[in-house]
Amino acid sequence: MAINLRDPLDELTAVCDQYETALMENDIDRLDALFWNDSHTLRYGVGENLYGISEIRDFRKGRAGGSPQRDVIRREIVTFGDDMGVCNLEFKRQGGSRIGRQSQTWMKTADGWRIVSAHVSLMQDGS
Repeated sequence: MAINLRDPLDELTAVCDQYETALMENDIDRLDALFWNDSHTLRYGVGENLYGISEIRDFRKGRAGGSPQRDVIRREIVTFGDDMGVCNLEFKRQGGSRIGRQSQTWMKTADGWRIVSAHVSLMQDGS
């Protein structure tokens, strides 16, 4: 299997940039569009486990003010072949002291790259 072919890597990097912008702007429609529209999609958050696109949508709609603002510390993107990839990043919430981690598994569909699985967690202070 080819790792980090130029075109898929460039495509996934661009869509990961779009995700981060949509997250910081609380663009719920764009965030929703970037997740795979399927009951198998999942998102484990800091305080919630969401199974299926419906639960993910309901969570975003019910989240007052959107995601806390954050600064990305490090991001690693790897693609596998032409249609699978992962984006892992470390972040720090603005005004906070804890390091957060986000991992996303992306799949290229007929509609473009979509998140099929995501996980967000916060490390303990001083970690």
